[in-house]
Amino acid sequence: MKLKKTYYFALISAGFISLLAALLLVFFMLIYGHSRDLVLVIPFTFILFFAAFFLIQYRVEHFIYQRIKKIFQSVTDWDISQLPDSFNTSDLDKMSEEVRKYALNKRNEIDHLNEQAVFRREYMGNVAHELKTPLFAIQSYLLTLIDGGGLDKKIKKKYLKRAEKNVDRLVNIVEDLDFISKMDAHEIQLSKTRFDIVSLIRSSLDLLEMDATKYGVSIQLFQDYAPVWVSADEKRIEQVLINLISNSIKYAKKGGTCVIKVKENQDRFRICVIDEGEGIAPEHIPRLFERFYRVDSSRSRSEGGSGLGLSIVKHILEAHHQQITVTSEPGKGARFCFTLAKA
Repeated sequence: MKLKKTYYFALISAGFISLLAALLLVFFMLIYGHSRDLVLVIPFTFILFFAAFFLIQYRVEHFIYQRIKKIFQSVTDWDISQLPDSFNTSDLDKMSEEVRKYALNKRNEIDHLNEQAVFRREYMGNVAHELKTPLFAIQSYLLTLIDGGGLDKKIKKKYLKRAEKNVDRLVNIVEDLDFISKMDAHEIQLSKTRFDIVSLIRSSLDLLEMDATKYGVSIQLFQDYAPVWVSADEKRIEQVLINLISNSIKYAKKGGTCVIKVKENQDRFRICVIDEGEGIAPEHIPRLFERFYRVDSSRSRSEGGSGLGLSIVKHILEAHHQQITVTSEPGKGARFCFTLAKA
């Protein structure tokens, strides 16, 4: 059984003291002619060694370490009496390691809190900006109508339609924010069922066919797949598909194609939405799923998006314990792939 570090310290200190005292005693006995009494040096050395050892050990344990324990407890905010018996506060190395770990954890917590604070500031600024844009547009149209009571009916109708469009955009932003906040608070419960993902993809393509025509983009399945049965919340996965396909349509080149592929892996299926658009620069990819983050803010706002679509997609897939990945190269389009569990 290994001795405690304090015992090592006490033994070494007592050894040095007793050896030094013995040498001095022998030296003085030889000088003053007491060489016959040199035999008494041995018991004197042993007695001094044990006395010094116990005195040093006592002082270290009951004086120095009592203060170290208090400092350790105040720094780490731990109750030493609640620590396991295997934790020995008289081992300075172990205490130093525990304090180092505690300090590292606290530093990580502080870094995380600082990151969260920066994120909150950016988030609040983005929310204010996103809400401000449609609100100011609505306000300007209404003020124009109020000031110009004699405007032509066609102009009135045109302005009212534009105001309505911005109201819809405002409602979409609020609904998306409400959805994300509920997902964060785990207030939305998934209703998992067994369904055919190929059939859901086809219905999503049908819903977005008019948008694809508007942008001059072709949307299609890669091939005529047989039914692919997955286990997930069908309504939420439809939301994922619509968001991803809609983004691909908006950013695809005119005359380009948006293709959806389904591939089987070991215990899950992989669904990919691939476009032939402008692509995404590598520096943007890590932040794509952040709330309100836009690769091309001017184009995104002109399209009327909320900037929350990809964030919602990530939240939904994380709730399913699934993953989404992005691969892209500027000028060669983008590929968004996510996984779903087999039924």
